[in-house]
Amino acid sequence: MKPLLRIAAVAVACLAAATAAAVEAGKTELLWLGQAAFRLTTPGGKVIMIDPWLTTNPKTPAKWKNLDELGKVDLILVTHAHGDHFGDSPAIATKNHAPIWGPAGLDATIAALGIVPNELAPRMNKSGTIEPFGKGGVKITMTRAEHSSEFAWKNPATGKTEIHVGGEPVGFVIELENGKRIWHLGDTGLFGDMKLVGEYYKPDIALVPIGGHFTMGPKDAAFAVSHWIKPKDVVPMHYGTIPQLAGTPEEFVQALGHAPVKVHVLKPGEAMTF
Repeated sequence: MKPLLRIAAVAVACLAAATAAAVEAGKTELLWLGQAAFRLTTPGGKVIMIDPWLTTNPKTPAKWKNLDELGKVDLILVTHAHGDHFGDSPAIATKNHAPIWGPAGLDATIAALGIVPNELAPRMNKSGTIEPFGKGGVKITMTRAEHSSEFAWKNPATGKTEIHVGGEPVGFVIELENGKRIWHLGDTGLFGDMKLVGEYYKPDIALVPIGGHFTMGPKDAAFAVSHWIKPKDVVPMHYGTIPQLAGTPEEFVQALGHAPVKVHVLKPGEAMTF
């Protein structure tokens, strides 16, 4: 085996061993890769990519721009059609034969354009719940988000960028095999039904955009977390990638005040295990 290939093989083996150790302990690993991108490894060993914008993301560590480093991916969740969320979904889906679950209109578009085959672009919609790995496994529910979702696609035949239907923006409540619930809010502004989602689904962990300009800033995000969602833990995301996303975790924590929630400030490439 050539030296570079040997190094790559060792790296993949180490990643697999680390994932296996987490699974053996019955724990969950949540790895943040910048912007709204996460790799979620469930207690049952399923690997879910969320909003996987990696290869052109300036905040994603170089290691994770190599999609092979992700290991085996079982499923992809995309909150909306913008490039900093849809990102590398087609490449990851094709490599792993993993379905892309996103807004119904987005999945219809990417199948019609031939970006992925029909079987990798299944459809669901808001308030729908799926059990993609079978009964009694992970449950995923699509929730509302307050944003936009046009799909910009460069037509290879003409070289021109076209705008297509991207469906409506969404978030996802992911219920793990052990009953823990994670709410990835996607890109969103404040909306009153955050309170409904908090009360009805009772997420334990919320992944919340704080950057501002296109989404909630620190003050709005803190209000949503402390007054409406009320999770035990929160991970701030979607900040610091471009100048417009100027909100900071420090401002978010300050705006939370004495709210009874634990804030986990991750750096891109860092993970929390629970």
